[in-house]
This record gives sequence, structure tokens and C-alpha cells, in this order.
Amino acid sequence: MDIVERFLKYVSFCTTSDENTGMTPSTPGQMEFAQYLAEELKSIGLTEVSLDENGYIMATLPASEGLQVTGYRLPVIGFIAHMDTSPDASGKHVKASIVKAEERDYIDPRYAGQDVIVTDTTTLLGADDKAGIAEIVTAMEYLIQHPEIKHGKVRIGFTPDEEIGCGADHFDVQQFGADFAYTMDGGAIGELEFENFNAASAKIHVHGLNVHPGTAYHKMRNSMRIAYQIAVMLPRFQTPEHTQGYEGFYHLIGMSGTVEETTLSYIIRDHDRTQFEYRKRELEHLVNKINAEYGAGTAEIELHDQYYNMREKIEPVMHIIELAKSAMESAGVTPVVKPIRGGTDGARLSFEGLPCPNIFAGGENFHSRYEYLPIPSLKAAMNVILEIVKIKN
Repeated sequence: MDIVERFLKYVSFCTTSDENTGMTPSTPGQMEFAQYLAEELKSIGLTEVSLDENGYIMATLPASEGLQVTGYRLPVIGFIAHMDTSPDASGKHVKASIVKAEERDYIDPRYAGQDVIVTDTTTLLGADDKAGIAEIVTAMEYLIQHPEIKHGKVRIGFTPDEEIGCGADHFDVQQFGADFAYTMDGGAIGELEFENFNAASAKIHVHGLNVHPGTAYHKMRNSMRIAYQIAVMLPRFQTPEHTQGYEGFYHLIGMSGTVEETTLSYIIRDHDRTQFEYRKRELEHLVNKINAEYGAGTAEIELHDQYYNMREKIEPVMHIIELAKSAMESAGVTPVVKPIRGGTDGARLSFEGLPCPNIFAGGENFHSRYEYLPIPSLKAAMNVILEIVKIKN
């Protein structure tokens, strides 16, 4: 199957994840897609195809027949992508089409003249990360169909719920059995990333007291107003829309409440571990200030670490970054090494014994109704996979 046709098939599955269900996978569409993928992997000739009860898929491309490398054990290389799409925009009934880049004013001019896959802007596209899956599957199919290309053993893995921070929760690194891996989950063409945010989530619960407004004097405690007080005490410009590069932030992602009860939901991000820990302490400090002003128990905070900066785990094995750079150059792609202002499954997997930097999937405007995928970038990512596993003479 052509890579474009394959990708368009994949985005027809609604796989939006949902952090509120408490299930794995968090939504039934992900398991439906996983079942389809498992059958597809078998049909193209991969071996050891497995799909577990949590929606994790693993499969093997065996090493080339008769391959012998005297005095050297070829590493087992893995490629990983996630099946879910972000809950930030709808992923249901995606209407994708192919246009010239100039036909949409939100497409970067550097893609002028290229064919680009877009939506009708009522949903996201799902290139994050169905482009990564399409690239991996198509590369494996190509290698099966071209046995003259010699390669070692390759393992592939597809995970649910990466977008809600749970993609590595049930990933069995030992079963996967790779020496190192790459997530195909980056953005624009050329991106190569081995640094990411340290990440935590925070929920602040504010307890108020409702009284009839006509008799509320010195009695009512409006939890929404108290929650607003907490929000404005945080640094105004340490938010996603005011930061870039290595700069961290506090991001208010949800607020709901009544006079009696209000909840603020935050994500906390910073590349520097010391600053990351400081940010968590600062939220705790603000909650303590509220309790000192309004009374003990007025505000409560739940903090949960999500993942850490993979750099400390990649630096001892920088040869895998050099391998990716070399593969990009062989595929005609200029490597763009940059920090991830986010995270991938690879961040957590790197701390579980599987070094796992991130390679571009090719899309732009992820998590947005204006998401798009230049077709040359999609094909280039697949070619990078081929160059990584190819044994050079």
C-alpha cells in the first residue's frame, strides 16, 4: 500500500484519548485501530505480532537471511509511534484532502509547490502520530519486499494514550527487546530531538462556602474567586504563549467550579530539573498562602510527575544520535537538532532502560484544526527509517 493511502486510512479511525475514563486504552477507538494494525502487520509479513489487553502492539522484522557480521553483534533497533490523537481538538470524522501548499494561508511558505494533506479545519488531522505509524509500517513493508537491502533485527511498537501522558505505562521494555529505539513523533522535516521537558501535572481544589448573596457579608467564600487569586499569583509571562526554546512554564489547561468548589488543572514544564522542582514547590507555596489567608483546608494540591528530560540517558549513547543524523543526510534531509517543548513515549522509556530519541514525523500545527502534513516530509521520514536500519557496505 502506498504511504499516502495508508495514512489516509489510518486517520479514518477516531482515536482521541481521554484522561478521565481511567481505562487503558482510554477510548474504544484506539483498540479498534490497534486490532486493524495488528492484522495489517501480519499481512505484510512481520513476525511475533502481539496485541495485549491494554492496546499495545509489538512486532518483529527479522534480520536479513544469511546475514553474518564477523566479531560484531548487530544491535536490535526499535521504532515506536502512538495510536491516539490529542483531545485538544476533535479527531472524529476526519475529512482529509490533498492540496497544494499555496492553497491554504496557514501553511508555511517553505512548502510552496508541495502536495500537502489537510483537513476541512473542523477536526485535527492526526499526523501526530498516525504519520509516524504510516512511516514505520511502510518502511517495514518496503524492506520485506526488497530483501537485497540488508538489515539487522528490527522491533516496532505502537502505544495508546501518549497524548494524556500514559503511553509508556504498560510498555514492556524487556519484551520489546531492542538495544535502542526511536519514536517517530517529531514535527517538521529534519527534527531530531534528545532533550525534552521535565513534566508534572497539578490539580488545585478550592473549597468555598455558599450563602445567599443577600446575607453573604463576611460569610460567603467564593471558591471561584479564590481560585482566580491563585491563578494570577503565578508569573504572568511564564506561560506557553510567552516562552520558547529551553524556557519552562505553568500552563492552566482547565478550570471548573461553583461558589462551593473549584478545580484548577495545570501542567508544569521545564528542561532544567532544578527549575522544574522549584516550579512544583512554588505551586505548593501558593496553596499554603491561600490557606493562611482563608483557613486551613481551603485549598489542596495534587502533584504528579509525568516524565523527565531524556538527555541524561541519551548522552552516554550519543552514537544513536549520530546514526540518526547520518541516516537523515543519506536520505537528503538536513538534521535539525532541537529540544522538544513537550515529551514523547521515548522520554519515559529512556528512563526504563530503552534509550529512545525522537525523529520527525513531518507534520505541522499538531493538536490544531489547522494541522497539516506535507507529503514529501512523510516520505522523507520513511526513508530515514530505511537508512537507519540499512547495513552499509
